[in-house]
Amino acid sequence: MAKFEMKEFDDELKIMEELMQESDIPLTDSDFQHPISRLHLKRAMTVELGTPLRYCMDILLARHIGCIVVTENGRLRGIFTERDVLLKIAGNKIDVETNKVDDYMTGHPVSVRENDPIFKPMKLMHQGHYRHVTVVDSEQRPLHVVSIKDIIAYIIDFFPRDILNLPPHPIRFGAKNREGA
Repeated sequence: MAKFEMKEFDDELKIMEELMQESDIPLTDSDFQHPISRLHLKRAMTVELGTPLRYCMDILLARHIGCIVVTENGRLRGIFTERDVLLKIAGNKIDVETNKVDDYMTGHPVSVRENDPIFKPMKLMHQGHYRHVTVVDSEQRPLHVVSIKDIIAYIIDFFPRDILNLPPHPIRFGAKNREGA
């Protein structure tokens, strides 16, 4: 085990301070005024009302997605998320073969349009404690889903040097053998 060297700590601290000083933050309020269409969004995965829970849960797992948009005649009626699975289904004796998504989805979810500014889904996510907001057209047909990951990816694009230059294993020393819980 390496012995803690004060010089190594000082060197790392100096490098971090230099990076912070030379890092000019290019992200401004106006960057969040750009339309949602600037985000690299995937098409919304949709199912119709009346779809069995098993099918919806299989889609979430197979596609590695966090939500499915629930429609009726192609129009937004609800959203079924991984949180719905954890909070409403997991641990309960629910027959996922016969129960329908209708009873476990979030009905009448908030939505945004492609030309809305990026800050709008951010604000909705923050206020409503959501991780996903559906993007719809003028007739309430789902087009995309904005996820918190999409927002973070957008922000990170403004800091390529800072993100790419993070040390893979910064020098950190701490308790190696923890005691207690």
